[in-house]
Amino acid sequence: MMIRTLSTASARAVGAAHNKLLIRRHLHSTYDVAVVGGGIVGLATVRELILRHPTLSFVLLEKEKELAVHQSGHNSGVIHSGIYYTPGSLKARLCVRGATLAYEYCEKKGLPYNRCGKLIVAVEQEEIPRLKALHERGMKNNVRDLSIVDAKGIREREPYCRGIMALDSPYTGIVDWRMVALRYGRDFEEAGGTVLTESEVNDISMVKESPSGSAEGMKYPISIRDTKGKEVHCRYVLTCGGLYSDRLSQISGCSREPRIVPFRGDYLVLKPEKHYLVKGNIYPVPDPRFPFLGVHFTPRMDGSVWLGPNAVLAFKREGYKVYDFNARDFADALSFRGLQKLVMRNMTYGIGEMYRGVFIGAQVKILQKYIPELSLNDVLRGPAGVRAQALDRDGNLVDDFVFDGGVGDVGSRVLHVRNAPSPAATSSLAIAEMIADEVESRFTL
Repeated sequence: MMIRTLSTASARAVGAAHNKLLIRRHLHSTYDVAVVGGGIVGLATVRELILRHPTLSFVLLEKEKELAVHQSGHNSGVIHSGIYYTPGSLKARLCVRGATLAYEYCEKKGLPYNRCGKLIVAVEQEEIPRLKALHERGMKNNVRDLSIVDAKGIREREPYCRGIMALDSPYTGIVDWRMVALRYGRDFEEAGGTVLTESEVNDISMVKESPSGSAEGMKYPISIRDTKGKEVHCRYVLTCGGLYSDRLSQISGCSREPRIVPFRGDYLVLKPEKHYLVKGNIYPVPDPRFPFLGVHFTPRMDGSVWLGPNAVLAFKREGYKVYDFNARDFADALSFRGLQKLVMRNMTYGIGEMYRGVFIGAQVKILQKYIPELSLNDVLRGPAGVRAQALDRDGNLVDDFVFDGGVGDVGSRVLHVRNAPSPAATSSLAIAEMIADEVESRFTL
């Protein structure tokens, strides 16, 4: 196990630098490249771009007051090792490289992390073939230090966990991904980039010719306007909109598909006096019949332990509470045939997820398969996250990266990152390299 810690004084210094980053403003409003979306993918990418092209001007536009507050700040905090993904696939390559880059970055920048490991535990005989297949897949993906352990090996690593066989991944770790994302942003500003918060983009169009002539419009032909009427001009636009990636595509004249459907994941937390039950990440063997991984045990950098999450349709794209509701988001989701088909195929699973979200005893019962000592009195309701799940019109989860541009004056100067699927945080630096390559291939920087 490898742990990097951060002193209290260092943490305060990092926080102060982050606050300074959020209030810094620049007066000019013309840029070579504008990046829309201040989550971890947008921040990693704009950082990569400015490091490659230090003589160009870049601006990052974020609709919230702070950076990385949605998916980047509401996740399990796991550094994944690349076990689950099809050998040779883009997701597998990006995750394996991304994990290595993430650890190296944290070391270089002095950011705390804990390489606490992960067990994928089989509790039923029927799960063993799937577990062995995962081991083979992980080996083909060049996941580091992967091995299969028996029941005794499980107890040696997790004394309170019970299972008949497990896949041991000591290279898996945990980190505060929002802290990492904010550090990407700090790198970007230190390299000369501009961050504009509270800039919710609602229009991307061609610059209209000014009375004094069109020289400015010819050099910076794209106009980006926000909901407050503020405007910046640029040569090219890259969007990394996460939960709003489909709507950003639509306002620039590109397709809305794949459509984003928000799924909320509710976590439970272990009471502090029960933290001793869990040392590292404990995951179930994935069931291929269902679209999500299932509930798991995840230690956090602050010492807490999260259990979950479930996966239920969110009635608001940024709805972290059960009763959060947005009429447009709700109507958008329910009217989409892709979601209707997904629901019909997974009706029983979906009802079960909703039931376990309401009656946490049902969720604890599943968790007890792995840690029998756990009881309902040991847990409390915890935080939630919302996942931007891309769906196609046939109801299939879009499980790979999707780039989208367009035709015409605007479309030829815009690149949308339509889907950056999990584990996007782990893969963020590797994803940034790929997106930067795509930007360079499409645009003349």
